[in-house]
Amino acid sequence: MRTVVARQSLPGASVDEVARLWFDLARWSSFVDGFGALARNEGDWPHPGTRIVWDSLRNGRGRVVEHVLEYEPVVTQLVRVEDPTLTGTQRVRVDGVDGGCEIRLELAYELKRPGFGGILTDVFFVRRAVGDGLRRTLRRFAVELAAEREMTQEIQRRQPLHQNDKEN
Repeated sequence: MRTVVARQSLPGASVDEVARLWFDLARWSSFVDGFGALARNEGDWPHPGTRIVWDSLRNGRGRVVEHVLEYEPVVTQLVRVEDPTLTGTQRVRVDGVDGGCEIRLELAYELKRPGFGGILTDVFFVRRAVGDGLRRTLRRFAVELAAEREMTQEIQRRQPLHQNDKEN
């Protein structure tokens, strides 16, 4: 089994707001690399036993099935993942650090049809592509989180103005 890890620093973010966005399936299309549409959600996402099925964008991974194995609220989730070319487990972990937090994705995978050519393909192409996809996901996530935080702050700044308008 091969393992690929990606990390993203999220300055100023709280673990709660990171987890809230990460586990919101309705928002995945804005940051999960290659995510096209959720086909099925069977269970109580993100809790153990839940199974989701999603389709990638055209020319992507195809149909992806994720089955939740472990979930510790606001901290980590482990899912078994399968697509047409690989099977494995993916863990997301959110840790508070000074001045914000860090999100970490780790995918341990095996190719379904490795063979000799598959091993070379994995070493030279698949591992890099998987790592690039995880890094793109986390970079997009950071952008989405920053936009979410900015919008929330803007709404909070405007609320006192609206309350004063009602009082006058």
